[in-house]
Amino acid sequence: MFFLYSIILTIAFVVLLPRFISDAIFKGKYAAGFAQRLGSLPSFEQDGRPVVWVHCVSVGETNAARPLIQQLAGGVQPFRLIVSTTTRTGQELAREAFGEQAELVFYFPFDWKFSVRRALRRFAPSVVILLETEIWFNFLREANKSGSKVAIVNGRISERSYKRFGYIKKFMRRVLSYPDLALMQSNLDAKRIMALGMRATKVKVTGNIKFDQPAAGEDALAAGFRARFGITGETPLIVAASTHDPEEKWILDAFNRVWKQSGALPRLLIAPRHPERFRSVADTIKGYGFAWARRSETSSARDLSAEVILLDSIGELRSALSLADIVFVGGSLIKHGGQSVLEPAAAGKAIVTGPHTSNFTSAVDEFLKHVALIQLPVCPDNEVAEKLAAVFSKLLDDQDLRCRIAANAADVMLKNRGATQKTVEYLKEMLGGQGAK
Repeated sequence: MFFLYSIILTIAFVVLLPRFISDAIFKGKYAAGFAQRLGSLPSFEQDGRPVVWVHCVSVGETNAARPLIQQLAGGVQPFRLIVSTTTRTGQELAREAFGEQAELVFYFPFDWKFSVRRALRRFAPSVVILLETEIWFNFLREANKSGSKVAIVNGRISERSYKRFGYIKKFMRRVLSYPDLALMQSNLDAKRIMALGMRATKVKVTGNIKFDQPAAGEDALAAGFRARFGITGETPLIVAASTHDPEEKWILDAFNRVWKQSGALPRLLIAPRHPERFRSVADTIKGYGFAWARRSETSSARDLSAEVILLDSIGELRSALSLADIVFVGGSLIKHGGQSVLEPAAAGKAIVTGPHTSNFTSAVDEFLKHVALIQLPVCPDNEVAEKLAAVFSKLLDDQDLRCRIAANAADVMLKNRGATQKTVEYLKEMLGGQGAK
């Protein structure tokens, strides 16, 4: 089955090669670090200390890893930290976040046996920490063969992944025999990974470490946004965070309706999830006739009067959230499964999502239970903008409701803290028995 998987991976790579080439031309997220992904890695000399390899897929996992790594570094024997990511945005943030702690930040290898083996031989990690849903078949097997201990941390298995893995359940039982520990976000995630074949003795429920992120107050970058774009408390700001195609069109349609129907005349900041879509989103905004500005352009007088702002930058959304009155969380109006609601909750904002939030079922259920967000119902595409506009108008016209939902969101974050500490305790046990390789 591993051989068949490698063949399928190779075929997929060949089919997607034109996209990789195009991505490289336009500096997209997947082609970056191409040589490293194939196993051409920076030099790394062993010095007798154990090596801990932390893999973060993208920006969200990198942010979540910050307090984890800080706490892990205390109370265990000295170790050398190396960090990998999959996306370019994650790579850039990891270099910034772990520049002083990590000896190396690099791209995770493609999941072929040869590229995985090169990386494992080069770094000889004592422990590999995989954040969230990174289940790479060849990597897990080869890491196990090399003698590295592997921990899945802040693990989650979405409904879509669970169904997909369920078709190869016998193979998954073998794959899941390789990790030494799985620290899952919720009981549902734990049940799913055990149902797929992981031994119950290896599975622990620690909660979601993203609840432990500090409250996001206004930082220097946010203050810069406020000054440049004239963001004041007098004019409400809606932030559409991590949007996907075609959500921007629905959001702009809704925003247009709000301008016509609501007593408030808000401003809108759109932050697309994927950098390669910045140009197409800019073209979409142009078609609506709003005064608009984009972050990447040189500051000008029109920034102060822009009704729509395009945040076409990397790693700056978190700062922008602190300026919002309402945050719509993208990826949830389409069957993508939604992006995380925890970042705007940490900022203490009124949150709105679409109906498709299967990627974060447990977290969204917790927020809904405490009236800490508003979720749109499932509806036909031609009704999405109308439903979204109605929710925006309701929150804009009812400040008490908006503040109450925001306060509830911050309270949910506070009450669910502690996952990082639980995670660190389990990882310390794993690291405690590790010596030089």
